[in-house]
Amino acid sequence: MNEVRDRALSSLRGGLNGSSYDGRVFLVGGYVRDRVMGLATAGNDIDLVLEGDALELARFLFDAGIADRPPVVYPRFGTAMVQVGGLDVELVTARVESYAQDSRKPDQVKPGTLAQDAMRRDFTINTLLENLQTGEVIDPTGFGKIDLEAGILRTPTAPGATFADDPLRMLRAVRFATRFGFRIDDETWNGIQANAARLSIVSRERVRDEFNKIVLTARAELGLNLLRKSGLLANFLPELLEMVGVTQNAFHALPVWEHTLEAVQNLPSDAPLAVRLATLFHDIGKPRTKSTDPDDGAVHFYRHEDVGAEMVSAIMTRLKYSNDEIETVRLLVAEHMRIGEYKAAWTDAAVRRLIRDLGGNLDALFDIHRADVSALAHGHQEPVRSRELRARIDSIQAQQDITKLTSPLDGNQIMQILGLPPGPVVKAAKEMLTAEVVEGRLMPDDRETAEALLRNKFGEHNHS
Repeated sequence: MNEVRDRALSSLRGGLNGSSYDGRVFLVGGYVRDRVMGLATAGNDIDLVLEGDALELARFLFDAGIADRPPVVYPRFGTAMVQVGGLDVELVTARVESYAQDSRKPDQVKPGTLAQDAMRRDFTINTLLENLQTGEVIDPTGFGKIDLEAGILRTPTAPGATFADDPLRMLRAVRFATRFGFRIDDETWNGIQANAARLSIVSRERVRDEFNKIVLTARAELGLNLLRKSGLLANFLPELLEMVGVTQNAFHALPVWEHTLEAVQNLPSDAPLAVRLATLFHDIGKPRTKSTDPDDGAVHFYRHEDVGAEMVSAIMTRLKYSNDEIETVRLLVAEHMRIGEYKAAWTDAAVRRLIRDLGGNLDALFDIHRADVSALAHGHQEPVRSRELRARIDSIQAQQDITKLTSPLDGNQIMQILGLPPGPVVKAAKEMLTAEVVEGRLMPDDRETAEALLRNKFGEHNHS
């Protein structure tokens, strides 16, 4: 994708060369920051700023044949969006903004200078400008390059005003600190703590997106601790805070919060979001299920996986995750104990049930199990028995893909045999027949035996 971005930039330079905009348009934001840091820019966003009318620039780019289609303009904010070579390019009029108390959207926008525009941005490291034509990098605040070199995050203006204007910037501070390993300036950190409660005016979707980016970084443990200590986590995910200070049994050297963060850090670097969230949430039910045996003082967390799965559904629904994301994470949390419970005495039918229950999430469950075990007391390694289970699963799957097995009878046939309308009994009947196939007691094409089983268990005398 960087090639697409580079071609778009080349088109823009060529189109503006010799025009009235030549030398007046600047790249700004993450692209410039990452170039100065010598990093490959992860995204392909192109943000351009100029002292002048960005809407007029957008129309010029379309009329000159540089933009692929007519621009989308936002006159109130002095911004426009064009597409160049299939890539979105945001154009911004250098401006000064003011905000209403209950909104993160500016209620007043006035044209300004490049220096004034830099002061309205979130952090000094994101204020550097690169002249689109000459490549010269300008540092309007005088702190952009210094802070990049020192690894410091600070706001261009008073932190209290910056975060009061747009509270999402507090989560962005944590994200940048986590991504780059930067230290948040003391005054900026104090501003975050003082304004943490204002995060409540930000949509849950925007909060969720920033949270996801933090969880996906290589330093997720750092980011999660910053969220906790800043007071931000209490605003949108207070259930995680319940884990802090909760001690465990002899198998765990660490309390629940510290164990969880270590498990997250021990995941493969390319672990997807669902696996990272499931690992983060795998023990979230422990604080609510902790009990101590009155006889021997042993600590237990009975059914913490079930309680945790219920909490996951509530949390992820509140944060507007998709139904598929919720179901995947809920399943992984509910089943995260299964691999650790394996014994050599398990029958092949039991192994096949595990394969059926997890479906395409089986590899994810093993990743979570390994991360969980590696965060136990005394530097546990993955137990031999889980490797044995993996070998048995692979052997069984090599003979037959268990995840594709299903009932010999479909829903319509089941309804006809039982004389039932659609409903939970029909669903339960199909699941029962599928389980019989998975566990090897019924052939996938044996409809006659399937019908006999169906009538025996769900006949008119059994489903009333």
